[in-house]
Amino acid sequence: MKIYEKFSLQERTALVTGGAGLLGRQFSRTLGEAGANVVVADLDFDAARGHAQSLRDMGIRAITVKADVTNPDSVEALVAHTISEFGHLDVLVNSAALDPKFDPQHLGEHSANAFENYALEAWQKSLDVNLTGVFLVSQAAAKTMVQQGSGVIINISSIYGLVGPDQRIYPHMEGRQSYKPVDYAVTKAAILGLTRYMAAYYAGTKIRVNALTPGGIFNQHNDEFTTNYSSKAILGRMADEDEINGALLFLASDASSYMTGANLVVDGGYTAW
Repeated sequence: MKIYEKFSLQERTALVTGGAGLLGRQFSRTLGEAGANVVVADLDFDAARGHAQSLRDMGIRAITVKADVTNPDSVEALVAHTISEFGHLDVLVNSAALDPKFDPQHLGEHSANAFENYALEAWQKSLDVNLTGVFLVSQAAAKTMVQQGSGVIINISSIYGLVGPDQRIYPHMEGRQSYKPVDYAVTKAAILGLTRYMAAYYAGTKIRVNALTPGGIFNQHNDEFTTNYSSKAILGRMADEDEINGALLFLASDASSYMTGANLVVDGGYTAW
């Protein structure tokens, strides 16, 4: 097989949770362009439906499912609908997550995120979505993958699963420091442990489980944050939103057939020094 053929996802079905999000939109389009049937799953049904329609306009076979990854019944229905529509589930991308943003729309919301006063309710909500959600969807998808004898699971982590957030890079608003919250870093670190556990658990099968760890994605951030963040990356900038797609396709396809239990880091060198 020629190397470029290993990247083909023809006749496969890919499910992307958080499929209407910044990276979820990129991931679902990439998988579809590689030939996969795509399930765009998101709690925001209208946004997911609009994105799925844009994929269909490109000639990609795509459907929308409203899904709450924290609800076991919703998750089971999501996988069942996928199988009903396409007959199999070959690739799962666990992209759904609560990720506090520092783009213009959300700037200034995070001055209350100091560790000393961080709300238990916010901590629990992040655990439910970012970690338990990945557990539930992976568990449901794995049942199908075991039956069909193959499958790929990709868990989306973060550089803050590898290193602690440098709170100095976050902007001040009205004299108050903004903080990347503790629960985000903790859940993204836990994703890496879950990935290794699942990969080891499915040893001897054709089910592969890997993590993908992106660095910061530019999303119209202000100059202060962009400059601060960029100074910490070896490449001297934030990522464009489409620069994680190649790594995602590599992990989803046969191009990474000898890879499981690994963490692929695409961060512009942020964690290298």
